[in-house]
Amino acid sequence: MMRAVYRRPAFEVMPRRRRARIGMGATALAALIIAVIAATPAMSSPVSLLASPMDDDGSITLGELFDGAGAAASVVVARRSGPTAVLDAAHVQAAAARAGLHWSNPTGLRRIVVRQGSTGGVLTQTAASAGRPGATVEVLTYARSLASGDVIQPEDVIWSAVQAHQASAGGPQDAESVIGLSARRPLRAGTPVQSRDLTTPQVIARGDMVQVAFISGGVSLTVTGRAARNAAVGEAVVVTNIESGRAIDAVAVGPGQAVTGPAAHAARTNPQQFAALR
Repeated sequence: MMRAVYRRPAFEVMPRRRRARIGMGATALAALIIAVIAATPAMSSPVSLLASPMDDDGSITLGELFDGAGAAASVVVARRSGPTAVLDAAHVQAAAARAGLHWSNPTGLRRIVVRQGSTGGVLTQTAASAGRPGATVEVLTYARSLASGDVIQPEDVIWSAVQAHQASAGGPQDAESVIGLSARRPLRAGTPVQSRDLTTPQVIARGDMVQVAFISGGVSLTVTGRAARNAAVGEAVVVTNIESGRAIDAVAVGPGQAVTGPAAHAARTNPQQFAALR
């Protein structure tokens, strides 16, 4: 007499207790996912930085920095105690994110200059008013007198109203573009900033000992030499090898540092980008 053999259905192969534990684990996981989603802030609102941020009461808000700040416009991110305030762009970006705003910083700004004033009272110049006696325009000026070779700091430049005939047509329109440059000659406080008065700071002086690197295909060789001339970042400099006496054509990349070979072309054409890659 044959006995019937019971076979456990496939869905019963796993013990009930284990299935129960897995079921509870799946429920806990689902609850965790829901909690994470609930805790995630809503998508940030994209904003754009105003061309000329201004503040009129010393408390710099997101609304004074960004177009489209909406409900976050009154959030204070910094204080201004003088004619201008220079803010760290990364700090501002983080403050905006905390307030639900997204600023992508598409141009890679490092600093944001905020000047004293009101958006309702900006001084402007039109073609008709520029020729009138006494007409004024707002330009970037020196906040203090500078000696030849002084490097421009954020507090050294401010926006000021000057007679239209004193303003240079090719004057810098952004403080960020002149901060970090050095004065070619002595400059008097209150005079408009002009590009021809400034240059890249000198990093190598004639007679300095310089480390010259040959960089190619991941290989780097360094020799020491003496500079034959002064040089700023990105400028050519001849360095005489102190061991062989051989003259090396190089490009300055930093204080007491230069490169030769394939890297020299990159350092000369785009010194800022080259420095970031080193």
